[in-house]
Amino acid sequence: MFRMSRIAAVVCLLGTVSAPVLAADTIRVLSPTWPGFAPVFVASDKGYFKELGLTVDMKFEDDRANVMAAMARGDIDVDMRTVGEHQGRPRDESTPGIIIGTIDKSVGGDGVIADGSIGSVADLRGKKIAVEPNIPARLLLQLALKKQGMTLDDLSILEIATADTAAVFADTSVAAVGTYQPFLSQAITISPARKGKVLLSSVDSEIIIDVITARQDDLKKNPKKYQNFLTGIYKAVELFKTNPAEFIKLAAPHYNLSEDEVKEIIDTSLAYTTLAEAKDLIGTDGKPGRLYGIFDTVMQLNLENGAADTKLTAASQIDASALSQVSP
Repeated sequence: MFRMSRIAAVVCLLGTVSAPVLAADTIRVLSPTWPGFAPVFVASDKGYFKELGLTVDMKFEDDRANVMAAMARGDIDVDMRTVGEHQGRPRDESTPGIIIGTIDKSVGGDGVIADGSIGSVADLRGKKIAVEPNIPARLLLQLALKKQGMTLDDLSILEIATADTAAVFADTSVAAVGTYQPFLSQAITISPARKGKVLLSSVDSEIIIDVITARQDDLKKNPKKYQNFLTGIYKAVELFKTNPAEFIKLAAPHYNLSEDEVKEIIDTSLAYTTLAEAKDLIGTDGKPGRLYGIFDTVMQLNLENGAADTKLTAASQIDASALSQVSP
């Protein structure tokens, strides 16, 4: 699915991609403008990649179509998005890009807020629900409905821009809004008369995970390069665990945000995946990890809501070879 950057209304740092002839020890990356991917910047700033003989060039691009085109042309080597976005159209089995690791997961950054009169997801039947197409909150809503024997067709869906969450939630004809931070919290605060609450949150459902995707051809030719790339990323994640203040100080300028703003986003919205967590999710060549089941669940939801056209298999879209060689 194709999501906008969650802080696109706060920062606009779109990068451009060129395609110079580069050495094998260079990795070119495109990611959304989202602090979940900050470990790459921090690893560069701390010299972790340089110590491994690796140069990493990371730029922002929020338009999914542009990223997929750049990957197909060979202008970039790595793309980072959610599992759901990875699956989205027009991807099929021949589309470049295979998942080699994870970097963060949403733990409160996405959700559905509802009027105080809504007690459960079942109460949404026949009600007007506002949500932007193809954002993580839509998957959360879809999954919760499925558990109740319902679908999106049981609701009256109003498509909106997530940046308009607060204004939309102020409309009493709208029972709930699928959204993400910081708009999620802002809408509840701005309209106290609605007695708004978080009906669904990504903290309760592990389906919104940001993954690291590499071009298969370059991964095959230069496996050590990608092992070093992952090593640097997880070393930066460990820095966050041991010295979050230093990590945040390094990350903030890359997003044109204050340190307090970055801290708030991390504290309320995401959790970086450590090396051990990533290995648990990705697994090994002989023992698939938990991401395989998550991938299949999200795949079915994307097919049902029209965000994907081709049923992809986790086995063909996840490659544990580089991650399995990364040591603590």
